[in-house]
Amino acid sequence: MIVRLAGAADTAVLAELRDIGPDDLQAYAAWIASHRDTHLPFVAEVDGVVVGCAWLLIADRVPGNGSFERQYGDVQSVMVREEHRERGIGAALMDAILAEARRRGLLHVTVHSGRRAVDFYLRTGFAHHRQMLIWEPAATTR
Repeated sequence: MIVRLAGAADTAVLAELRDIGPDDLQAYAAWIASHRDTHLPFVAEVDGVVVGCAWLLIADRVPGNGSFERQYGDVQSVMVREEHRERGIGAALMDAILAEARRRGLLHVTVHSGRRAVDFYLRTGFAHHRQMLIWEPAATTR
């Protein structure tokens, strides 16, 4: 297995993994190009075939604590093809993302997980955080 940063040649397979059809491929490619500095796609290959992906969003925080270089990360769109699950591919993708986060000196990395994947993220080093709160517009009744 190889895990690497995705390139332009991976656009079609990244689209497929996100259920983006051929009619929207050009728009998806444009989105990837316009977000290349903030959204880093990683892919996992087995025998030369991409079997999974994960994205690292890199975002700036407001300057403070004596620094103007304050960034954090957010893991997004982790996907491993069903027939390749339970083989360490997701963990390898997370290792690559967290290595990139360390390399960039990110303050922290978050992930918004579905219920089925919580244990996976806990195994890869994430922890529940008591200060993380979320606001969702549909939940607001004002």
